[in-house]
Amino acid sequence: MTTKPAQAMSKAEFISLVAMMMATIAFSIDAMLPALPEIGAQLSPDDINQAQLILTSFVLGMGIGTFFTGPLSDAFGRKPVIVVGALVYIVSAGVAWASSSLELVLFARLTMGLGAAGPRVVALAIVRDLYSGREMARMMSIAMMIFTLVPAIAPMLGQFVILIAGWRGIFAAFALFAIIISLWTMLRLPEPLAIENRRPFRVPLMIAAVKEMVQHPTVRLSILVQTLCLAILFTMITMVQPIYDIIFDRADSFPFWFSLVALMSGSASVLNASVVVRIGMRRIVTWSLAGQIVLSAVMLTLESLPLPGAVAFGLFVAWQTSVFFMAGTTLGNLNAMAMEPMGHIAGMAASVIGAISTVCGAIIAAPIGLLFDGTLLPVTLGILVMSGLGYLIMLHIARVEARLVP
Repeated sequence: MTTKPAQAMSKAEFISLVAMMMATIAFSIDAMLPALPEIGAQLSPDDINQAQLILTSFVLGMGIGTFFTGPLSDAFGRKPVIVVGALVYIVSAGVAWASSSLELVLFARLTMGLGAAGPRVVALAIVRDLYSGREMARMMSIAMMIFTLVPAIAPMLGQFVILIAGWRGIFAAFALFAIIISLWTMLRLPEPLAIENRRPFRVPLMIAAVKEMVQHPTVRLSILVQTLCLAILFTMITMVQPIYDIIFDRADSFPFWFSLVALMSGSASVLNASVVVRIGMRRIVTWSLAGQIVLSAVMLTLESLPLPGAVAFGLFVAWQTSVFFMAGTTLGNLNAMAMEPMGHIAGMAASVIGAISTVCGAIIAAPIGLLFDGTLLPVTLGILVMSGLGYLIMLHIARVEARLVP
């Protein structure tokens, strides 16, 4: 491990900065949730459901952006890509703030996603620059623990901003968040990628790196499982606001319940950070998916029973917490598993992993969300199936790793 970051900042400050970079995504999505009904009513009154495209357009832009930000950071260094991405994000947030049509907001959200890909992807590459193996997974878990605080407060912050400045004020908050990250990076973080370790931005080199990743069985399968885990998370996030509103009639208290769930599920990263070195990444992911299979099956069964409203709501909140908890014990480990053999092309690896898993996860989650019919059946059945597939792939990874060990 290089000592460059320690010369300018402590390990705690470094982890906090990485967590803030990663939290750009969660903040950009979760803070929008309370604003969707108002945006739909104002910009798309004939079909307010189109406001949900504000979430998917951002995820799509982020997925596209991750293909390029990693290779660019390999060629030009980590810091320039973070700062330029933040600037794109800030300008796009300004365009969204001034928009008078839903189409322009969607375009701005798409470019916001492109900009957000910079801090999100490069943060992973920086961790891989400085750490490896289970210690890398531990660092990622600690960063994820801090990261969970942002979705815990984002919906309440979004609702507060709406009360003060309307839905447009949320985009001003996004810009301020990105300004803090860019200034923090420029002033405090030394460049972690030495000039002699940089790779020219050339298409043949990019293709060669992608081929190397695809041909590595552990990397390939880890990306597939991460795609399913992200699809599970996106499915819950996309459907959770209408579930609270339509099924349980708790739209007004939704931000508070969402925050409570995020705080409780944040303990997953604490648990993972404390045991991953001893137990191992693969086992934790496998056990987490197995647990989600059981809980989703129980929820699917209970959903068909005529339970009292308060009981049904309490069970859903508990299950929602388990889904977010699973994300905390799988995504960081799966990233580490996929990145571990790719240290020599960390930026490209982070880009490919992030792009494929994010775009495909959103593509899987979108049609499940469209199936929402006023019941919990689509979300419970969808998450059950995806958890089962992820579990089977993890068992296959164990067999693959056993064959690779001499």
